[in-house]
Amino acid sequence: MGRGRVQMKRIENKVSRQVTFSKRRSGLLKKAHEISVLCDAEVALIVFSTKGKLFEYSTHSSMESILEKYESYSYAERQLVATNSESQTNWNLEYPKLKARIEVLQRNIRHYVGEDLDTLTLRELQSVEQQIDTALKRIRSKKNQLVHESISDLQKKQKLLQEQNNQLAKKIKENEKTLAERAEQQNQGGQSSSTLVLPQLPPQPPQPPRPRPPPFHSLTIGGPFQARGTGDGGAQSHPPSNTLMPPWMLRHGNR
Repeated sequence: MGRGRVQMKRIENKVSRQVTFSKRRSGLLKKAHEISVLCDAEVALIVFSTKGKLFEYSTHSSMESILEKYESYSYAERQLVATNSESQTNWNLEYPKLKARIEVLQRNIRHYVGEDLDTLTLRELQSVEQQIDTALKRIRSKKNQLVHESISDLQKKQKLLQEQNNQLAKKIKENEKTLAERAEQQNQGGQSSSTLVLPQLPPQPPQPPRPRPPPFHSLTIGGPFQARGTGDGGAQSHPPSNTLMPPWMLRHGNR
């Protein structure tokens, strides 16, 4: 049968209590060692028996260093708790003061906008008027400052834009001039290619006039033909026979 559940209360039997203490102490020390090795934790265990005997366990670091660390941590915790309690006390004191101040400020705001003025005395109204005048002067001063700064910024931007405009206009003129020069060069190149340039010959000396050949006439052995006019109804005359012609020419003519 299994072991029954142990009731969590003080063991009345002194012998049983001592035996249980020895068993549980050994198990507790074993668990402390296991957790220190498995989890790489710093463990310090202190046990006093009923007779006041000390049993302790600590990891590789000494018990004193662990206890010092514990003391510093506990001291910081106590300081934090004390600070929180003091701040809580201060807030409890400051709350009514802050609430009253908020109410005064809200009432002043209503007075500045012209509300709840019936309860104010003449001196309070004069004070409100003076405060409003002072606020208006500050507002006008700030407004004028902002206006001057805005005008100055706009003037700077205008100057910058004017400079950029001048630079762009200059570039446009230069581009137009370059395009005109290119067009002129192209026109000149086209004219020179279409016009044939002949080489100039050196001047020749003047030549003497050549004699004109005599006019062509029908040559005959016996002299020029003599024609008779056709106005008298006669036929065209034939050249007279020339007795000076050689006989062979006559023979050929008779054939």
